[in-house]
Amino acid sequence: MSCRSEGGGTVSVGKVTPSHEAQADDSAVRVLAADGTFAPSPAAERYLPLIDALTDADLETFYRDMVTVRAFDRQATNLQRQGQLALWPPSFGQEAAQVGSVRAARAHDHVFPSYREHVVATVRGVDPVAIIRLMRGLTHGGWNPADHQNTHLYTLVLGAHTLHATGLGMGLVFDGRCGTGDAERDEAVIVYYGDGASSQGDVHEAMVFAASYRTPQVFFLQNNQWAISVPVETQSRAPLFQRAAGYGMPSARVDGNDVLASWAVTKLALDEARGGDGPRAIEAMTYRMGAHTTSDDPTKYRTSAEEESWARRDPIARMRAYLEGRGAAASFFADVDAEAAAYADDVRVRTNELGDIPVDLMFDHVYSEPHPLVAEQKQWLADYEASFEEGTA
Repeated sequence: MSCRSEGGGTVSVGKVTPSHEAQADDSAVRVLAADGTFAPSPAAERYLPLIDALTDADLETFYRDMVTVRAFDRQATNLQRQGQLALWPPSFGQEAAQVGSVRAARAHDHVFPSYREHVVATVRGVDPVAIIRLMRGLTHGGWNPADHQNTHLYTLVLGAHTLHATGLGMGLVFDGRCGTGDAERDEAVIVYYGDGASSQGDVHEAMVFAASYRTPQVFFLQNNQWAISVPVETQSRAPLFQRAAGYGMPSARVDGNDVLASWAVTKLALDEARGGDGPRAIEAMTYRMGAHTTSDDPTKYRTSAEEESWARRDPIARMRAYLEGRGAAASFFADVDAEAAAYADDVRVRTNELGDIPVDLMFDHVYSEPHPLVAEQKQWLADYEASFEEGTA
């Protein structure tokens, strides 16, 4: 089913004034304009056959994913403010980049999130409360990647996981699990990171080895314009996607607030990487509408005018307008809102039931076998805590 406007034509719209100079780059792939009209940019031409093949069910899934994760994200932010979590990194505003890209991956591909890719993890089957447990300090990992379509663990050390992703990609090359011509068997890797992490040496080392070994890998950079309080213009004097050329790696820039463009660009990149053509890089231009984390105050370094400019390009509002233009019923949107609210409520209830981490857990897996020093430390802590109870008896 075609995703073009009624009659197969396209609609021209005025250019959205960017809040950052980099946004004015017309080379970015865009399918939907900010008002939800179907208005492909020149760079989108090669992706239109992929877009045309999407079904109504596909489009509705994209929308449902974005609405659901935003409800979860808001609930988690509230839970942190209520003292239930130590920290929370909001994904508010970046839903289209994440939903489009993860929906482009196949079930047997390998996904390496950073720490803000909540919908990436949940779409791949991770229980949202597993993410909550991590941010609450109840676990050092959160889930077994093998149980969740090869979705690897969150990494809070900026950029470190790009090396993990490249290492796994090298293993796929060595084991002959890519480039065989069997699309149902070949595997690929996608790794997520931000504009701030792109300045880390780990990322560049990962790209060196990925290019050298032609790993079946996609580097998915979410440029949300701010590395905490440092604007992207300070980090790089050139568009970030152009860095890939220095490694001989094809790259693309996409409107990260357009879920259709994000899906199509990522799908083609993964297909090419999986097929043996080597790594690809994508820069998704989006915006972090919320704080960097709940310990951050963006009002100290951002203007309200900038935030309002990006609010007018909201990815969910854009997709909703597009679906409404295609004739989606009001009941569909009402159902999605109700499902998202129930999803968020369930997370709240289960979070409040989690309790505290067992004290003994910190000693249980230091060594694979019992160790006298660990046993001594464990007993010391038990005696120390018992001394407080004795004092109040």
